[in-house]
Amino acid sequence: MAICNVTPDSFSDGGVHDTLERALQFAAAAWRDGATIFDIGGESTRPGATPVSVDQELSRVIPVIEAVRARVPDLIVSVDTVKAGVARAALQAGAHAVNDVSGGRLDAAMFDVAAQHRAGMVVMHSRGGVADMASLAHASYGADVVAQVCDALTTQVNRARAAGLTDEALVLDPGIGFSKSSAHSLALLRELPRVVSLGFPVLVGASRKRLIGELTGVAKPAERVIGSAVLHAYAVQRGARIIRTHDVAATREAVAVAFALLP
Repeated sequence: MAICNVTPDSFSDGGVHDTLERALQFAAAAWRDGATIFDIGGESTRPGATPVSVDQELSRVIPVIEAVRARVPDLIVSVDTVKAGVARAALQAGAHAVNDVSGGRLDAAMFDVAAQHRAGMVVMHSRGGVADMASLAHASYGADVVAQVCDALTTQVNRARAAGLTDEALVLDPGIGFSKSSAHSLALLRELPRVVSLGFPVLVGASRKRLIGELTGVAKPAERVIGSAVLHAYAVQRGARIIRTHDVAATREAVAVAFALLP
């Protein structure tokens, strides 16, 4: 899953894909480099980010969704949003899936919208709102962070089922770096099979995140390519089946080797 943030303020790639032509060029390159899913987001969730209106988010993502579907039709397009209104318009514009970093917590209609459009949905674990979910403001867990994350994901899965989403439509994301310290995130990665055991495909997205910087000492997010690729290769060996990344070519190579080494 290639990350395309059409925002001016995302932590790593804000402003990089902020014109339609730049986003299209990235989509074509992502497909060429091995991505099969293209995740388009119009609202940053970096710590301290300012939430944007539905209209602002729509003005950013809808033209890109429509253009990518026309220009690179083989890509599966997902919309990265916590707003049901944005998800509805994105699905009507041709998106195939919703990637909700709130896991359906912040908009009660999100599961209904996904179900009505028979869309795929990524349910991610996080806490708090858009402005603080990627911070440590809510990073308080007991002795077993994995159990708490699995319990929260199970609650949201049950809500999704109640809304009419089938199990085949759902993907789970433990939310690496979202409302979690690096120690929490590492525990989730080491024990990822427990998340996998919930019975759904698992997505891991640690691309360029704070965790990588702390482990490697690389300060600039855009330079955390190697550390991100290594972590994602490990995640595949622990059971992840979708990897969300800014750096498609490097990640695909690392993941291909990791997958080939599986028993």
